[in-house]
Amino acid sequence: RSAAAAEGAGAMAGPLLQAWGLGAALRSRAALRPLGLLAPPCRELAGTGSGEAALEENPFYGKYRHKIQELRRSSPDVFESRMEKRNEVKKQPVGYSKQGEFIKCMEEKARPIFFAEGLGTKTSKGGFTKDKTLDSILNVEMVKEKSAEEIKQIWNQYFSAKDTVYAVIPAEKFDLIWKRAQKCPSFLYALPRKEGYEFFVGQWSGTELHFTSLINIQTQGETAPSQLVLYHYPELQEEKGIVLMTAEMDSKFLVVHEAQCLANQVQLFYATDRSETYELVETFNHRSSEFKYMSVIAELEQSGLGRELRPAQVSDKS
Repeated sequence: RSAAAAEGAGAMAGPLLQAWGLGAALRSRAALRPLGLLAPPCRELAGTGSGEAALEENPFYGKYRHKIQELRRSSPDVFESRMEKRNEVKKQPVGYSKQGEFIKCMEEKARPIFFAEGLGTKTSKGGFTKDKTLDSILNVEMVKEKSAEEIKQIWNQYFSAKDTVYAVIPAEKFDLIWKRAQKCPSFLYALPRKEGYEFFVGQWSGTELHFTSLINIQTQGETAPSQLVLYHYPELQEEKGIVLMTAEMDSKFLVVHEAQCLANQVQLFYATDRSETYELVETFNHRSSEFKYMSVIAELEQSGLGRELRPAQVSDKS
């Protein structure tokens, strides 16, 4: 949606949100990425044929010809059995090895020592995770022995290999966001597009922040699905002074850098020290008739957030 096409949308958002009740429709995380340990393909020394003719094609056949012929004469059953096993091996794909299968199995079962993501979680019809607790992602008891800086490094390193949004938020900053979220649980965010801006409504549900596009709310009402969910975990806030955050998104509508832009705007509007900026959040929640969506765009452009989402401007050199 362009900014021009969205005129009047902000004024409509307040009344629409009163009937908007998004459930905890959450998506499960994908399995851990492969570790890249499978053995590389290799050529077989045996020939490409089958049976005794294939044996003769093997460059090492001459060295063992006498022993092979002796085995065929003295124990024909054993000879035939070994030939059958050889043919079975030849049917296996190039590069196959039992060691490779073992490694693959271990990759599928392996989890980093501090993480247990995906264990004990359920998915909703929409594909998002239900009850995505910190315990379902992280071994909380184990990391309690670590410092805040060490936990931050562990969290960032783990999620940096995943296509998702994540952060470690200082306790005092989250305190401010959380207090304001209780008073103003929803807001209109602007996502830069190639032509204008697309508007998303963010709605807090506990410590989860659900996003869906404004056009979805206008057309589907309370059944509008979440397209991005930010999960905030304050379990370590008091003891370690940090709040962990990660996300799930519907990749049909958003890519990671777009989701990151929306997540950054939460801090821009809810954690700001600038009263004029937070006043937009208050206006949207409590005086919706006075809300002007262009003010959101102005704040976003002033902050520089989302600049990389806009196409480069081509200068006229003629």
